[in-house]
Amino acid sequence: MPMTDPLLETSTRPTDSAHYLRAVTDMAERCAVVTQDAIYSANGVKLVDKGARVDSRLYDRLVQHKLREPIDSHLSVENAVDAAALVSAAQQLMRSSALVQLLAQSLSAPERMVAPLRFMPLVGPIAFKLTVMREQRPDLFNHSLQMALVSLFLGVKSGMGERECVPLAAAALLHDVGVLHMAPQWRDRNNKVTGAERKHLAAHPITAMLMVRDAQVYSKAVEVAVLEHHERMDGTGYPRGLTGEQISPLGRILLLAEVVTAFFEKNTDMPAQQLSLVLRLNHRKFPAALVAHVLPLLQDGTGHDASEALPAGAQVGAMASALVESFKLWEQARAGLPEAARSSDGTGPVAFVETRLRALQKALAEAGAHPDHQAGLIEQLQGDAAGLAEVAFVVREALWQLENIVNGCQRRWPGVLERSAPPDRVVADWCDQVRALMPVVVAQG
Repeated sequence: MPMTDPLLETSTRPTDSAHYLRAVTDMAERCAVVTQDAIYSANGVKLVDKGARVDSRLYDRLVQHKLREPIDSHLSVENAVDAAALVSAAQQLMRSSALVQLLAQSLSAPERMVAPLRFMPLVGPIAFKLTVMREQRPDLFNHSLQMALVSLFLGVKSGMGERECVPLAAAALLHDVGVLHMAPQWRDRNNKVTGAERKHLAAHPITAMLMVRDAQVYSKAVEVAVLEHHERMDGTGYPRGLTGEQISPLGRILLLAEVVTAFFEKNTDMPAQQLSLVLRLNHRKFPAALVAHVLPLLQDGTGHDASEALPAGAQVGAMASALVESFKLWEQARAGLPEAARSSDGTGPVAFVETRLRALQKALAEAGAHPDHQAGLIEQLQGDAAGLAEVAFVVREALWQLENIVNGCQRRWPGVLERSAPPDRVVADWCDQVRALMPVVVAQG
């Protein structure tokens, strides 16, 4: 981690967004929310008296002003989330979540995944945020709690004691509080966020880190881990693009736990097998020592025959063809660039796409699924359902990686979207061509 980092040194406090204010006032229609202190605008105008009952009618007044302090520092809510509520919800997940059960069964003392939640500091504003999450965004609350349990599993397996696991639990549980300030559709898996819009998504770890800091009860290690939960060991993550040892120990746990949790939440089609392949295909992105605690469980925990609910051979072939075509299109696009653009300094969009595609091609080769060999491999595997399943999962992951390259390119260089220079136009056209291939894959895969 750098000695000085603008994101860690900043004293900027996130302001309450219209989406968070709406969630608070809507919650107040079902739960008693009362002001503990008067609420003032930034320029000193009193907006709400002390002791007032909040309801949805207050939204229009609040959203017109920048508030002097965060709104949840002035509010109390009935049945707020506390340590007992967290433990109870975690124990329910231990009974209902296939992922949590899979991990817990490998521990001699599964209760160690829950115990640290009993001691997590919960000051008023943090408890209020978690209550808003539970009442208004239950999917986000369950994700955060499951993320905490996966992180604690990794902590326990790494030899961390119960006291050491308390800040880990806090970081994992609070890693997505910044999402409360985003529009609800951001967590809709069917909502495709592209181009400049992805800047808002990339900012949520920063927002969450600042909220954790604002609580003034959590260590710097918790702040840093929250900021790092979307980093990757090979530098392809965000918001800082850190690599390897630059990522803190707690941050490394969170980044892997986020991927593990998300896979089981978003995939109903054999998530254990899919995640196993993703972790092996992307071994440079994730901390190897932590992955070693997860992979054996995934390989033993697929739960049913690999031939169930899988695309047919022709569909696998169509997916592989889309992947091969994307590589070919880039080679054609790159050939049309001037020599100066092709041999750039490694910092522009052309170099970005070139580097990422080479890395993806190498990863596919290491997984035994090089694009040039896939057609023959699929032909050989006709009638072998399990073998086709392996190829299908690898190809799906590669296609997701392609989409990630497109999104990353457009996020880092807005000029690509504007097609402001010849290299930008070439990259933008390739991005559009890759996106045009994706609906075929989604429909058939």
